[in-house]
Amino acid sequence: MTRPVAPIKRSWPAWARRGLMENIATALIALGFLMLFQPFALSLYTYSFITMLAGTVMFIIVSKFPE
Repeated sequence: MTRPVAPIKRSWPAWARRGLMENIATALIALGFLMLFQPFALSLYTYSFITMLAGTVMFIIVSKFPE
């Protein structure tokens, strides 16, 4: 009698785990807020929304990753 073969577990790389990537996404959102509320450079203000949007989209995607 043969034993059933267990499916192969595919492990995600350590850099693609949820904890690290969520921290990076949160840092991007915080950086966008800092860029938005600084009074010095217009170019930072210009790209603040895009930075916050990228961090938010990244956080939404990364929240589906395994632990």
